[in-house]
Amino acid sequence: MSTRVEKHLIRPSSPYFAMLFEFCHLAKNLYNHANYIVRDKFIHEHEIVGYAKLDKILKADKEYPDYRAMPLAQSAQQVLRLLDKNWKGYFVAAKDYKENPGKYLGRPKLPKYKKKDGLFILTLTNQNCRIREGVIHFPQKFKGFTVRPKFIEKPFKSFRQIRFVPTGTDIMLEIVYETSDVEPKPDNGKYAGIDIGIDNLLTVATNTGQVPFIITGRIPKSMNQFYNKKVAHLKSICQTENGQYSSNKIRQFTAKRTRKIEDYIHKASRRLVDECLFRAVSTIVIGKNDGWKQESRLSKRVNQHFVQIPFAKLIEMIKYKAEDKCITVLLTEESYTSGTSFLDNELPTKENYDKKRRIHRGLFRTADGKTINADVNGAFQIIRKVFPKVTADGIEGVVLCPLLWQV
Repeated sequence: MSTRVEKHLIRPSSPYFAMLFEFCHLAKNLYNHANYIVRDKFIHEHEIVGYAKLDKILKADKEYPDYRAMPLAQSAQQVLRLLDKNWKGYFVAAKDYKENPGKYLGRPKLPKYKKKDGLFILTLTNQNCRIREGVIHFPQKFKGFTVRPKFIEKPFKSFRQIRFVPTGTDIMLEIVYETSDVEPKPDNGKYAGIDIGIDNLLTVATNTGQVPFIITGRIPKSMNQFYNKKVAHLKSICQTENGQYSSNKIRQFTAKRTRKIEDYIHKASRRLVDECLFRAVSTIVIGKNDGWKQESRLSKRVNQHFVQIPFAKLIEMIKYKAEDKCITVLLTEESYTSGTSFLDNELPTKENYDKKRRIHRGLFRTADGKTINADVNGAFQIIRKVFPKVTADGIEGVVLCPLLWQV
């Protein structure tokens, strides 16, 4: 089964926002209380308090009734399960850090407390919520709050849970459901290579003889430029007035920018998958290097745009949308793809690499003097990373002018 999430934004103007805000605040209180118990036992007594023991301690705590203050007992249990998951993740990371410190940017730290006036995720299971006549109905304590999901309009296997996730000044309602797995298409020899970038967000080349295409990255780049300029101005005002670097207006503006970027990459990934489906592609190969944002050697200006685009989320969107259409998605590191030539049948290896052939930021020169789009050449070489014997008949005539798309 595959897990999917449907999102609904709850704004402060909603009549239910204050109630949900308070519930998320109560979840934060319980998280911090439970985290204090676990940290205290671990630091002073070297004892690890698991979920079952923690649940029993907090149920019996009459001095600080954070557990019983939660709207539902299962919501309280879900908070403790998330904390337990965070601690287990810490122990796994700490053990791995001792054996492989080079894999990490720093020593793993204990799970921290949430801010005193902050919020935490409120989770309800399918035992608390029911779907009736196309509407999800919540328990009585939610005072008539309902939501009409869209996923019930298409085939799904089961409805799992609902999460209320605080995001800046809003709350995001996430509906988690499961769909049945689909069988991937058999390998038909038709592949698509994707080179991810900034100005060219997705450069896509296929060995089907059709024109490569580029989904522009200038739109999210422009969103980030405006965001950086606006936030810098708001921070200067905020610092002058109260000596702080953040405010509700900044958080609200940041949440809005995040939603706009996410909307764009949703549309970009959908356009990509639809085109691959049209071209009968059976496998998509995406170039991705681990730690590419931490090890970036780009200029300060370019690096600012690079780190602000959620490439990992974009790749995940491509993966699940492609898998829904029975298309296999593979990830590969993209070393030497920018300095080796696809048209000259070169493998992307160190022996064939020559960066001087990339004569311009957007042009690549082949051995016989042809100039082709550099990102398209890189996308073809990304395919060759996984399928070394791949060829593209008649491709010389179409790589010169890839299509440029906006979404």
